[in-house]
Amino acid sequence: MKSMSNVDIFTITDELNNLLSGARVDKSFQPTKDMVVMRFHVPGTGRIDLVLQCGSRIHTSQYPLENPTNPPTFPMLLRKRIKGAHVESIKQHNFDRVVEIKVKKDKYYTVIVELFDKGNIILLDDENNIILPLKRKQMSTRDISSKREYIFPEERGINPINANENDFKSLFQDRESDVVRTLARNGLGSLYAEEIIKRANEIIEIDKNTSNNEITQEQLSGLYRGFKDLFANLTDEKIKPQIVKNDNNEDVVALDLVKYENYEKTYYKTFNEACDEFYSKRVNTDIKNVQESAWNKKVNKFEKRLHLQQETLDNFTKTIEDSQDKGEIIYSNYSSIENILTVVNQASNDYSFKEIGKILKKAKKDGMDEAQIYESIDKLGVLTLNIDNTSFIMDPKLTIPENAENYYEKAKKAKRKTKGALIAIENTKKQLEDIKSKKDIAMEHVTVPKKRVKKNLKWYEKLRWFISSDDVLVVGGRDANTNENIVKKYLEPNDIYLHADIHGASSTAIKLNGSEINDNLLKESGEFAASFSSAWSLGYSTQDVFWVNPDQVSKTPESGEFLPKGSFVIRGHRNYIRSARVKLAIGIVNYEGKRIMAGPVEALEAHCDNYVVIKPGFTKKEAIAKKIIHKINENDLINLDDVIRVLPSGKCDIDEEYHQRKKI
Repeated sequence: MKSMSNVDIFTITDELNNLLSGARVDKSFQPTKDMVVMRFHVPGTGRIDLVLQCGSRIHTSQYPLENPTNPPTFPMLLRKRIKGAHVESIKQHNFDRVVEIKVKKDKYYTVIVELFDKGNIILLDDENNIILPLKRKQMSTRDISSKREYIFPEERGINPINANENDFKSLFQDRESDVVRTLARNGLGSLYAEEIIKRANEIIEIDKNTSNNEITQEQLSGLYRGFKDLFANLTDEKIKPQIVKNDNNEDVVALDLVKYENYEKTYYKTFNEACDEFYSKRVNTDIKNVQESAWNKKVNKFEKRLHLQQETLDNFTKTIEDSQDKGEIIYSNYSSIENILTVVNQASNDYSFKEIGKILKKAKKDGMDEAQIYESIDKLGVLTLNIDNTSFIMDPKLTIPENAENYYEKAKKAKRKTKGALIAIENTKKQLEDIKSKKDIAMEHVTVPKKRVKKNLKWYEKLRWFISSDDVLVVGGRDANTNENIVKKYLEPNDIYLHADIHGASSTAIKLNGSEINDNLLKESGEFAASFSSAWSLGYSTQDVFWVNPDQVSKTPESGEFLPKGSFVIRGHRNYIRSARVKLAIGIVNYEGKRIMAGPVEALEAHCDNYVVIKPGFTKKEAIAKKIIHKINENDLINLDDVIRVLPSGKCDIDEEYHQRKKI
């Protein structure tokens, strides 16, 4: 993967500093061993994910990556130390490939992102000491370990933002180098080194391979003008973020370059957006390749097994044919074989088997008919004979029928083993087809990051909501602010107000709009209010809920008392819904368009065919959301964040018992 250049990092950090200054740090994640994602909340904008990849890139991203179920040590430490902190600044260090993210919580912390070589991500305290690096490293001049002072890499190259002509010309003092390598090695990289030369060639002719000891002062002045012409775009903020393409070549750059003038160009509003599209596409490809490689290993395992089993079966078949043929040859040449066995048995009384072999070999050479079938004899007297180009062994101590029977028995054993081999082959074929089928399904559903597009939510989607089986809208608060809004903004005189009879619950309003209140509507609304309360996280299966008329709900406390935000005083008689179920169903309903809804089971049954019933449990939100999305997201209408958004506070489990009953 292409690493960001010093110019890329200058542009990115300038944008990030403007975007994230004052933002609140949220959770951090580590999707891969060399990548960390920091999540921020920007007032008025919302969630912003910042991808930090060692030695490669830093940019905001709309492509959320899958995170491990159990977070590694480094992101957990970031959560502990800097979650809730506010961003003070994001800047590039000395125009180098090093980024400093400074935040303030109880004290100042700095996240260092090193984007040179294999890179690193390091958390520093307010005294510039290392709290924890993502990767521990020891070098001759730097020790990247906990409790060590962080030392920036040695400053090298040129800073085009503040460099003057003398600074630029001093780069060419190395007489053994040439123009292009001198520029590239001084922090500009090969792309911008060649770009400077191309711009300089519009003023004076310069070969990029010109040696430094041959370059003229006029050429140096031309190079400097090309250098200033290029980087004036950075200081004048003439940024043109773009992805350029030409055949199989593709790049992301922040400026219009002469080198890419004939390339197809796609421009973006920000360089962060351009980098997100450029790098995330490659991450998607990498994820697919890794997944496919893992499945191919499983498939290859069964293919190799099948190949070996087929070879074994072929060997059994060959053994059966060869052994039966040899048994028949022995009986067909009974007298010839008997003669040579008799000779060997008689001669063994006076000669060694080695001597007998020499005698038989000479007899064969001399043309003796009885010796023509002889091939060899071993030290134990076992003969190898050859008849009709078929070699077989004969033991002189056994009779001819016994020797033949040995071959027939060998064929029988191979035949018995053939049955087992055929069964094994059939089993392996089934397993191979099964694993191939699983691979095809897995590759179709491989989880690659999908762009998170900010949706224009309806007013009720910013709250908790559901449509009852009687088609009545019921809304509830998500937090203290929206609980406040439910009463002050959305509760009308003819509505009904509900609240679970427990500390920590959603203010809920039934928007009657002329409809009549009935027991079914109260039952469903009670379950909704009960489920979106602390009863869920406490693992309760039921919870009492009360309901009142809007004029009984007041923000005016009793004398001498104080009401926190989102809290209200209820005056007068309360009506109770006893033992309301703490259980929800989630599905996609068609209400002013297709959208995800979480509500009572009966409401989902009435409005959609495909839904998932959940109850208080032990599975984390992200894990349960993945199960839910695979079950209900038939037309790819929603993403993981949409599901997580409608889940209640606390862990959940799918109500398998309900779904089993439904199947029956």
